[in-house]
Amino acid sequence: MNLDTLFPFKRNYLDRNGQQYHYLNEGSGEPVVMVHGNPSWSFYYRNLVTALSSRYQCIVPDHIGCGLSDKPGDKDYEYTLKSRIDDLEALLESLQITENITLVVHDWGGMIGMGYAARYPERIKRLVVLNTGAFHLPKSKSLPVPLWICRNMRLGTILVRGFNAFSSIASYVGVKRKPMPKDIRKAYVMPFNSWKNRISTLRFVQDIPLFPNDKSYQLVSEIEKSLQNLQKVPTIICWGLKDFVFDKHFLDVWKEKMPQASVNEFADCGHYILEDAAEEVIPLVKTFMADNP
Repeated sequence: MNLDTLFPFKRNYLDRNGQQYHYLNEGSGEPVVMVHGNPSWSFYYRNLVTALSSRYQCIVPDHIGCGLSDKPGDKDYEYTLKSRIDDLEALLESLQITENITLVVHDWGGMIGMGYAARYPERIKRLVVLNTGAFHLPKSKSLPVPLWICRNMRLGTILVRGFNAFSSIASYVGVKRKPMPKDIRKAYVMPFNSWKNRISTLRFVQDIPLFPNDKSYQLVSEIEKSLQNLQKVPTIICWGLKDFVFDKHFLDVWKEKMPQASVNEFADCGHYILEDAAEEVIPLVKTFMADNP
């Protein structure tokens, strides 16, 4: 696998309290900020960056512990939702990006990106929502058993950090239309290549707030409440209905919270909608942006 061929972008780094925080910064124009989730990295957005960077400035960070960013231990970084939002804010401040932002969010990126939007709703011009959440687990849904094991049991730690179960399995079950080509799958799991380098994949799952005494619970409540401040923001939702976590229950909440959104459902697609249906989703996003200048 040649990563430079699959991912032909300049590597940029921000020093974040002694950690190297990697991000893409491609093109010029209005900013499009793309926020990835777990267990992926900026690689997920490569085709969208290629499609948009001729007209827009595409900013795509790798969260600390992910992708090409540093992967510190717990003593050097607090792996929590608040830290993630703080990092994103610091990056955008360093690039002086404070207005007309199109925010693209996927998986945990929804909570992180919308956490930023909750702080600065006036900076958000458009929203692109891809199989994600920015609210508590819907009442109609229980946490899938594999996530419960990873979150709560020693076995989960061994599976995720010892065997790369989370990242590796996601590269198979995250697509439904067609299997990921081998080199693409390898690129997804490449950053998470040792016990040490898989810390973020586990900490993300452990940070899922289910109960009021969980560390990020109150913050998620605030983010959920803040969505009402974004109901006038043009929004497009592209959703793979075969996602085993972010399924129809999550999509129904988005429809309720963001009644203005244009919703595109893909019955045969899974979690990695930009892998399953890039050739449909990317033109939809481009049209949406052009139609909402």
